[in-house]
Amino acid sequence: MTDTDILIEAHGLTRRYGHQHAVQNLSLTLRKGEVLGLLGPNGAGKSTTMKMLTGTLKPNAGTVAIKGVSMADAPKAAKQSLGYLPEQPPVYGELTVDEFLDFAAGLHGMRGAQRKQAVASAKRDCGLEEVSKRLISNLSKGYQQRVGLAQAIIHRPPVIILDEPTVGLDPIQIREIRSLIADLGRNHSVILSSHILPEIQAVCSRVMIISRGRAVYDEPLTATEHARFDTVEVALRQPPPLAQLRDIAGVAEVQALPGGARFAVRVQPGQDPREALASAAAQGHWGLFELRAVTRSLEDIFVELTSGDALGVAA
Repeated sequence: MTDTDILIEAHGLTRRYGHQHAVQNLSLTLRKGEVLGLLGPNGAGKSTTMKMLTGTLKPNAGTVAIKGVSMADAPKAAKQSLGYLPEQPPVYGELTVDEFLDFAAGLHGMRGAQRKQAVASAKRDCGLEEVSKRLISNLSKGYQQRVGLAQAIIHRPPVIILDEPTVGLDPIQIREIRSLIADLGRNHSVILSSHILPEIQAVCSRVMIISRGRAVYDEPLTATEHARFDTVEVALRQPPPLAQLRDIAGVAEVQALPGGARFAVRVQPGQDPREALASAAAQGHWGLFELRAVTRSLEDIFVELTSGDALGVAA
């Protein structure tokens, strides 16, 4: 990808509240076509990160650029490329859906036919046409969330940032909002924060895990990448010395398991030594009768990286 594919670039973001670090030296990149999930426990610093990315909270250190425009030097220009839905939808209950979206379009400088078209398009994409004349205060929380999404996309920004978009919704509403976010991801790049693992797996193409204000994991997430492994378990009827196993390409360490016939083989980063292990076992007549990867799911990785997290001052 080229530099023009980078929509958000943040470096070294840090935010302190007194002596407490909510976010520490966090860097993040969002490219065209990505749906990035920020995953972390409550208090990990997700909302604070979102606020700094959108320019609603000034970092103590670090920089944010939206489509190459500095948030510090030209905040108004940078924000024109963003749509933002905070955890609490910024809607006015005393207005109808049409009135509120017309107001939101006006805030983005739209007038006349362009404004009407923007309202109609946002309502269509967010499934609001049937409730357009109703007061927002009379809508269910799920529909109020849809109104919040509609205001975030009404000016058709290339980037949409959503902070805990399904919090407080019932299971049916959660499914509807997830489906809506997946649809939006086809035409926009999205950053979605959540502490709910299935939320991230359902709609995201990449996941960043935040723990105690730091990014501790950042990897693509596809249907075939939900499970990863860093250990292979091998069972041999006539095992060789451990040193011989350690010499096999891709092997980092070997540990004998109870019983004497099984071994835990730790894998070097980015390597898969299973074929080499099978070949060596055949050539050495080691009596291989089991060879399997010990998988680590995204849930395992999340628990491992965030266990013991203390609640901080930011969500």
